[in-house]
Amino acid sequence: MRIRILGSGAGGGFPQWNCNCANCRAVRAGAPGFSARTQSSLAVSADGRNWVLLNASPDLREQIAAAPQLAPAEGDPVRASPIKAVALTNGDVDHVAGLLNLREAQPFNIYAAGRVLQALGANPIFTILQTPLVPRIELPMDETIPLKGAGVDLGLAIRAFPVPGKIALYLEDRNAPNFGTSAGDTLGLEIIETKTGKSFFYVPGCAKVDAPLAARLKNAALVFFDGTLFHENEMIEQGLMGKTGSRMGHINMSGEDGSMAAFAPLNVARKIYVHINNSNPVLDAASSQTAAVRAAGWEIGADGMEVTL
Repeated sequence: MRIRILGSGAGGGFPQWNCNCANCRAVRAGAPGFSARTQSSLAVSADGRNWVLLNASPDLREQIAAAPQLAPAEGDPVRASPIKAVALTNGDVDHVAGLLNLREAQPFNIYAAGRVLQALGANPIFTILQTPLVPRIELPMDETIPLKGAGVDLGLAIRAFPVPGKIALYLEDRNAPNFGTSAGDTLGLEIIETKTGKSFFYVPGCAKVDAPLAARLKNAALVFFDGTLFHENEMIEQGLMGKTGSRMGHINMSGEDGSMAAFAPLNVARKIYVHINNSNPVLDAASSQTAAVRAAGWEIGADGMEVTL
């Protein structure tokens, strides 16, 4: 099973278009140890020919152009794509807007939770993805189903499960508890190679590693996990936004309640942070925070990084 990180950044990417924080200034200046990042997405294939995307970022056209394996192959029809399916972990703009890049009458399947499919259905702009050509399939919770698209069985299966999180910002109900969030608004995904049974987990958004999630991830071979923030209050401290990580539905890396501590007893063979916000000090390869993350056994995902499982 081949996995490519298409985008390792959080919403807005890195540098963010309107951000003048120290990190964004550094990457614009080409400072050593800083690398630009597009918004969060993975591509996965069992055979190297047919691919499923995990989330569709607004940067998807650029990400496809940077990945030769996602281009039509020599000998393909004049209109063709190896992208056969897209699976969504939530309805965030940085995870669904890229669907519009796939609008040129090309068949593929969309897999998502029911409320995310409802949000897509309520917005007429997504009708450009014609339903007969681009079926929308609701992901059942905690059931394994095969991944298919454009008449092709991808040789992969998917199991979706709810994780602690928050409903997409544009769907929030400010008068409801937890802004109207329901179970399933934020998903983790387990992707399984049908032939070998090998699997990995993709959890790019998560507010807390609770007991059910910890039990699920224990002894996993590979986990891509929410690396949005290093500190709970870093957005506030840098003057970027008056919200904590918790308010945004994202666990921080550091501290006794952070993801590094939560994963320490789980015996995960390989742990890779993705969905890294422009405010996060681990974007500086020479920072003490980067050293702490690596000392805890984590890798910091980067655009174009490839993993074979």
